Amino acid sequence: MPQWLSNLFLLFARKLLYIFVRTTVLPEDLKALQLDPDKPVCYVMQTRFLSNLLVLETETRKAGLPRALRPMQSPHLRENRSLFFLTRSDNPSPLQRNRFAYSPRFVRLIDAVRQNPELDVQLVPVTILWGRSPDKENSVFKILFADSWATPGVLKQFITILLHGRQTFLKFSAPISARSVVEEDQTPEITLRKLSRVMRVHFHRQREVAIGPDLSHRRILLQAILTAAPVQQAIAREMEEKKISRDKANERALKYTREIAADYSYPVIRLFDLFLTWLWTRLYDGVEVHHFDKVRAAAQDYEIVYVPCHRSHIDYLLLSYVIFHRGLMTPHIAAGDNLNMPVVGSLIRRAGGFFLRRSFKGNFLYSAVFNEYLHQITTKGYSIEYFIEGGRSRTGRLLAPRAGMLSMTLRGYLRNHKRPLVFLPAYIGYEKLMEGKTYVGELAGKPKQKETIWGVISAARKIQKTFGKVQLSFGEPIHLEEMLDKEFPAWRETPVAEDQKTPWMNSTIEKLANRINTNINAAAAVNPVNLLSMVLLSTPKHAMDEDALVVQIDLYRRLLLKVRYSNELVVTDMSGRDIIAYGEQLKILHRIKHPLGDLIGVNDEQAMLLTYFRNNVLHLFILPSLIACLMQHNGELARAEVVRLVRSIYRFLQSELFLPWCLESVDEVIGQWLETFVDTGLLIARDGEHLICASPTSESYAELNVLAQAVRQNIERYYMTVALLTQLGSGRISPKRLEDLCHLLAQRLSVLHEFSAPEFSDKALFRNFIQTLRDTGVAQVDGRDCLRFDDQLITIAAESRLILSAEIRHAIQQITRITDAEIEAALAEKDKKEKRREKASA
Repeated sequence: MPQWLSNLFLLFARKLLYIFVRTTVLPEDLKALQLDPDKPVCYVMQTRFLSNLLVLETETRKAGLPRALRPMQSPHLRENRSLFFLTRSDNPSPLQRNRFAYSPRFVRLIDAVRQNPELDVQLVPVTILWGRSPDKENSVFKILFADSWATPGVLKQFITILLHGRQTFLKFSAPISARSVVEEDQTPEITLRKLSRVMRVHFHRQREVAIGPDLSHRRILLQAILTAAPVQQAIAREMEEKKISRDKANERALKYTREIAADYSYPVIRLFDLFLTWLWTRLYDGVEVHHFDKVRAAAQDYEIVYVPCHRSHIDYLLLSYVIFHRGLMTPHIAAGDNLNMPVVGSLIRRAGGFFLRRSFKGNFLYSAVFNEYLHQITTKGYSIEYFIEGGRSRTGRLLAPRAGMLSMTLRGYLRNHKRPLVFLPAYIGYEKLMEGKTYVGELAGKPKQKETIWGVISAARKIQKTFGKVQLSFGEPIHLEEMLDKEFPAWRETPVAEDQKTPWMNSTIEKLANRINTNINAAAAVNPVNLLSMVLLSTPKHAMDEDALVVQIDLYRRLLLKVRYSNELVVTDMSGRDIIAYGEQLKILHRIKHPLGDLIGVNDEQAMLLTYFRNNVLHLFILPSLIACLMQHNGELARAEVVRLVRSIYRFLQSELFLPWCLESVDEVIGQWLETFVDTGLLIARDGEHLICASPTSESYAELNVLAQAVRQNIERYYMTVALLTQLGSGRISPKRLEDLCHLLAQRLSVLHEFSAPEFSDKALFRNFIQTLRDTGVAQVDGRDCLRFDDQLITIAAESRLILSAEIRHAIQQITRITDAEIEAALAEKDKKEKRREKASA
């Protein structure tokens, strides 16, 4: 065919094809390919199809890349096209050439590079996926589904384009230097074979990342679980301990398996995709994604476990939606069995959700089945997602991690570690929450509402409202193999029984859990509502002069950018004045007109809701706030004294807020903050050793005072616990009773002294502080399960005068002066209320 006629045909074919095709090109920034403009480029595709060729030509034209159908020319190379295919078809006939024969152009390229030392060719692998349906055995509609693991015939490719052309993905991968392979001094045949193998493996991995591994029929997966040795052992134990037949025990195990297992359905994924695309536009003003390059890098070579923070039920949908729309396969998601309700549970299961009970305690058969299911799906190459906090945070802080899923993941990896595994932390930040009022109510003592169909319908009614933007930011990955090598180098040679608990495993799981939470916090994305909450909730009446509020917000932004909490931290680029306008748009703020200047504030109900968003980013401000609190209270301190006092409190703040610095390295960070305070005028340096506050009438002092408020409630909570413990005396109360009593006293203090934050009396925070006292050796538990302490605790209590005002200390001391009889009566009444609440919920 003449060249002009061929070009005319291709032009017509491209125009016709793109009536049905819409393409998403990856990577989004093609500069990441780092193509050398001085070296020829040749694209490599796996299978020869005209549709693939047309899409590649169209997208290279649009992107300004070297064109696929243009000649490839250099002084030592003449080719009329800049691409070749690894294979031809999956349906060979006696008249067809070997589909695995090397492309003649491929052979000529390698020969040219071999014969001309100055020549190099950039081989760019290109993956094109027409929709992304994983293969499923015995599927009646397989021929109609999108790209799967079978190479399609011409008819299927035609039908696929009609059905899924608008969900086409094209991915350019990093170029491979032909010169680097040729210079390995191998024969031409071995060079061709090696390059072909490398690219075949690459294409296989790209498809696996995008559409998931081959799906076995669910029945086959369930059978594999039931016949696994750990499950068979649990069935035998069930028969023996429960005195039941094998058939009955098998039936029970099968019931558990069906209760747990996902039933992945690509049509349901597409349904969710369409629904969520509509939902985000109705509910949110946009979803901003940060550091997704970490996900792409990990997806190439690792089994991924996504471990996001848990703020809302929207989290499940958000993460999967973002991953799917960026060309990767959605993870299988661990969901609490409270979501396994009619209709909704079935949809979640078909979207890749698998269910687990809140507790496995006492049910070894269920535990064995769940462990084996998790092991099966991870070893088959599926990515998974779970929340190590166990449930949604009601306060906005990260909850203490629960190690159950991590333990099961680690045990599965020890059984089979052929493929490396990586944990990917993810921070999710909202500007409004659908569950906000519910959370406040639960913290105030209302019973947790059970998820029901009516609850889902009620939530759907809120879709008309606007909830601002959502931030999704991925943190630093945690490679399990590297962590195991560091914690216990002999882990590969050390067999671990299914139910065995070893000190090194317990230690590794604990460190892994804390590191995940630390990396989630390090990936925080600070939005306008976070900054408004941090500032306004630090004022007595939750209101400020508009100009002063602008200055304070801009100060916070400068501080975060000046002393970087982490490389992953993202801070809004909106100015203070733009943030106020945005807050009014979201109907968070109210403006009070005044002749001397407008005032900006929030009402009491809104202030309660905003504590959630302040707590999302409290960890970012806790060190500068503590320094500001010390300086504002004392007026003047030596640098060394500031460092000493911060260090003495830091270990408790670190445990509560998952701060990233160890005690040995925090001194340097404190020094950076002190220098920044001096540079911004918040403090004045005198004779190099002492720091003093600015004049109390100055704007700098007012700014310092607002910054100091963020840490106060943490310190007040610590002081209340220490004051109560020292008043009762050593060896007089158990950790659990102390926790309960602190909870009751904090509730009382909140009413009497207007500590409005709903989490001030949160039992989990007192529990964590008491545990940290034990972990650091400040307090110990004796044989009667009572807390004993020495002068260390007395010293901590005495140094509170350097941080807390006399008024606050006296208020706390007054409220903690209670008799043993009052304590017993209060705790007995609390126990009765909890029993009534448990009975009502049951």
